[in-house]
Formats: sequence, C-alpha cells, structure tokens
Amino acid sequence: MILSKYKSGLAAFMFVAGTGIFNTLQAQDVVHYTGTTLSNIDYHHGQLSPAIGVHNIQIMRANREQPSQENSYGWTYNHATNMAYWNNTFFLHYLSDPVGEHIPPSQTLLMTSKDGYNWTKPDIIFPPYKVPDGFRKSGVEGVAKDLYAIMHQRMGFFVSKKDRLLALAYYGIAMDAKDDPNDGKGIGRVVREIYKDGTYGPIYFIRHNSTWDQKKSEYPMFTKSKDKGFVEACRQLLSDPLMMQQWVEEADRDDKLIPLKKQYKALSYYTLPDGRVAGLWKHAVTAISNDGGKTWPENAGRAPGFVNSNAKIWGQRTSDGKYATVYNPSEYRWPLALSVSDDGLNYKNLLLVNGEISPMRYGGNYKSYGPQYIRGILENNGTPPDNNMWLSYSMNKEDIWVAKVPVPVVDKAAQHANDNFNALPANEELKLWNVYSPLWAPVKVEKATDGLKYLTLTDKDRYDYAKAERIIPATKILVAEFDVTAAQNDFGVLDIEFQDGKGTPFARLTLDSVGNLNFKAGSRYKGVLKYEAGKKYTIKATLNTETRMCTINVNGEKNWNGIAFSPVAAIERVVYRTGNVRRFPHIDTPADQTYDLPNAGSPEREAKYTIGQLKTSAQ
Repeated sequence: MILSKYKSGLAAFMFVAGTGIFNTLQAQDVVHYTGTTLSNIDYHHGQLSPAIGVHNIQIMRANREQPSQENSYGWTYNHATNMAYWNNTFFLHYLSDPVGEHIPPSQTLLMTSKDGYNWTKPDIIFPPYKVPDGFRKSGVEGVAKDLYAIMHQRMGFFVSKKDRLLALAYYGIAMDAKDDPNDGKGIGRVVREIYKDGTYGPIYFIRHNSTWDQKKSEYPMFTKSKDKGFVEACRQLLSDPLMMQQWVEEADRDDKLIPLKKQYKALSYYTLPDGRVAGLWKHAVTAISNDGGKTWPENAGRAPGFVNSNAKIWGQRTSDGKYATVYNPSEYRWPLALSVSDDGLNYKNLLLVNGEISPMRYGGNYKSYGPQYIRGILENNGTPPDNNMWLSYSMNKEDIWVAKVPVPVVDKAAQHANDNFNALPANEELKLWNVYSPLWAPVKVEKATDGLKYLTLTDKDRYDYAKAERIIPATKILVAEFDVTAAQNDFGVLDIEFQDGKGTPFARLTLDSVGNLNFKAGSRYKGVLKYEAGKKYTIKATLNTETRMCTINVNGEKNWNGIAFSPVAAIERVVYRTGNVRRFPHIDTPADQTYDLPNAGSPEREAKYTIGQLKTSAQ
C-alpha cells in the first residue's frame, strides 16, 4: 500500500533507468554531478564534510501534550515548507495535520522573522475546510461524512511586479489514509494577500478542479474581489508558466495552464547564465526550458551522477553568481547536503548541511525520518540582505527548521581557531561555527552575569541536544585550548569531541551527569577530575593522530595522558554537544513508526554550559 502512493511518480522517471539513456543524458547539456564524493548512509551525517558556518535553527517544535499556538496547536504532522523574503521580512508557511499525512483535518500556518533566527508563533493562514457531506470522489470508494480537506501544495508565495505578496495553498480530498489528495480531483487552490502591516486579505479561490461543484465553495473566486490590484496580481500569477508548472500535481490532468502535464513532482528551478531555465523534480529528474518555462522536453531524465529518491531537491543561483542544489543524496531522507556549480549544470562537490536526525517523538501516517523536503526562496520572491542562502525544511515531518548557509560556500578552514567570543564583533561570533540549535536546546552567544559574552549551550529537551562545531585546518598534532563552565554538576551531559573531516571522533571528553570530567578510553571512560558547578575550567588538549596519544591539562595543573579511542589521519573539527551520539534510525529501521515516545511534550531540567574561548594550533 505504501508503494502505491508513489507509483505515479515512479512511472514518470523509470524510463531513464536504462544504461543507454543514462549515457545519452550524460552527453547532453543537462544538470549533472561530476564529483566523486558520495554519502555513506550508515551515518546520519553521511560522512560528508560540512559547509562552513551553516546554522540549523528549529523554529517550531511539535508538542501534542501541551498544545499551544507556538507548537501548531498540538498537531504533530508538520511538513512542506515554503519561503519568501518581502518587506524586510522572512515568510514561511507549512501544512499541518493532527497526527499523520493525508489524515484530516488539515491547515496551513504562517511564521515570519526579521532576522531568520527569531520567529513569530505560527498563525493559521488557511484554516481547515469542510467537505460537504455526501461528496463522492471519482474512482474512490466511500461517501464523505464529517470529512475535512487535506492541504497539499508545492508552492506557497508569489510577489507580483507591483510588490504585492500573495500566499497560496491547495485543498485536496483524501477519502481515506491511503488516498491521494493531489490526484487532480480535489477542491481547488486558494489565495490571499499579505499586507505590509502583517494582516491578511480575504481568502479566495484562484483555481478550482473541474470535478468540484463551485456552487459549494466556501470562498469566492478572486475575480469577485473589489481590489483591482489584488486581481491584477492573481492574473499575473496565472500567466507565469513557471509558477503554473508547480501546480501540476493538484491540477486537472488536462489543465491548459500547466505547460508540462507529466506528473513530475515538486519542481524547483533557476535561470542559467544564458537565460534558459533548469528544472529539478523529485528523484533528481531534470530538464531545461528554452523559453522561460512555457515549454519543456516531453521526457525529462534523472540528472546524471545525482543520487536522490522520493524527496524534494532545491536549486538556486547564489549571490556570488554560482549555483547550489540542496537535497538528500540517498534513498533515505538523510543526510541533508548541498552541491555547488559554477555554471548551473556541472555540480562538483557534496557538502553537509544537516547531519542530525532527532528522534521522531510522534508516530504517524507516512512520516519519514530525517531533515527533508527542502525549500529556499524562489527567484523573484525576494533576496535577504545578508546575501546568504536561506533554506527551510521539516524534521521527521514533525518539526520545522530553517538553515542559513553562508555564501560563498566554503568547506576548508583557512586558518586555525582563535575565538574569544567576548572580543568578536556582535552577531559575527558564530560566523565560522556550524550550529544545530533546537528550541529546547539552543546554541547562542550570550552575556553572562560578569558582563562577558560566551558561547552558550542549554538543553532541556529529553530527545534532542545542542551542538556547536568549529571546522579547523586538517592537523595531525593538534593543540586545542578552551575554557568551559557547567552551571550544574548533578545532571546534563556535555561531550567535547575532536573529529576528522568525515565526522569520525578521534578523542572525547565528557562532563557527565554526576560531576566527572571523563576521557573516553575505548569502551570505557577514565576520570580526569571532579568538576564543580559554576567553576570555569581551562583545558588544554594535545592530540597526536600519529601516536594516538592525548595529553589533557586542566587549569595548568598536572597532565593526564590517554589513548584516543578511534584512529583518524587528521583532526578537522572541534565539537561541543549536549547529548550522546545518535545512531537511530538506521538503514534497516522500518519506514513507518507507529508509536509515540514517552513524555515527548515535557521538558527536563535545563542544563547549561558556557565556553569563553577556543584556540587551536598545529604542533
């Protein structure tokens, strides 16, 4: 039954499986990958080197036990983000169901932010829609009774030439949990304007499915609006073939507005230097339009060299004139990675964006593990002033995240760390740090009671952790000096790891939950000292990858020596993490989780750790 959900998408690209067609595509002028790096899916991070300075920020954490506006009112299926930047503001909306995919009711919520880090509470912008009792769907058994529509949309925003911002969504109908709401037999697509003061205009339909009786619609057609500017913006949208192509899955199968009617899913596109448009769909299906999206080759093909399954792929031109694709480079929805191209066609590398999979706290229909369904900001939908690449995605189809990727994209550190957080410029302290920051385990630079700025990791999430990572030049004999203060010594955990470029740990120090600073020695831990709550410890670690010897000095006192627990060729990362390494899910984990985790909506006592400085050097 699960496979049947995707059979139409599979049929759309299976023809490219033959070697002959694949080789033909390689010789053509198409998007392709010529790099040699591939992801190792035995690891959540795929053993990929990170793009330096990426910040992953959770902006909505689902919570069924304590429902409120800030957690989508307790609904735990949250997915399919879309973004725009307009009026000096980030806009993000996503669809939400109470428990699982395609199980009603369904609604779309909107969040906004001025800086990409601090977001408003989700606001319902398209509410649940009641399907009239007695409705029958062609080709599907059953009669609607107390049934609500299912939201399903691949695009969410449109900025008109006269700077009007439209938000859009689609009301489909799923008669049961295995029915598809995007089969062209739904109700229709809705639109409303977002005004510059943050308020919304009325909801209108902009396009109905032909099988729907419009007399039963709750909202009027947009043409009934007395706002001529709004009507003009809607007509402009309807005349844009690239926008219309994103509607193909939900639209009538013979809708004249859709340029390419084949059921390729979740179009992402960008303009090439010569004015042509490169399109990317799920499974890394790709094609090029020579006329701005008005026409496409009848048969698209999988991008040679790309690895991508039934998950979205995002592509865009970056502010430095290069191009980036962001996707899950595996048959699973992990890791989340990016590739860079000079010309928008030839992609040469594969770098990590997010290599974490937080535990799925709430099981549900068609919920998949991992960071997925990536979306950025479409051409003409705004450009953030920092010139970085901003992305949005869901984790486990449950929580909503954004990622800031610095442009230009860099994966090699130019020099060693010399980070005194109090001395670094405001808002630039973590410029060279990679951050994984859940709402209940945030990573921030904050002032302490002594008036100085510190890198601060706090954690009250029983199922997630805070993580801050500094990429350094590959070093065989590393000297790392840092200070750390734990606000408590009777709960909480802080791991400090020294890793190679693929994320393999060489050595680990741990401030454990009973007041010990430990060194990992194989399968056991050896005590270095007892630490006190609130006391600053200055640690100097000398790590030799050739002899595997490690020397730990604390507060300038007697050295402690040990053997690293894992061999590596060189050290390239220093990692601070408020939890243990995660290895679930893995490649043999069943696709569907049918259970909830206990106490998922209740925080633990908050542990707090501060780091004042990190300095590394080669010996």
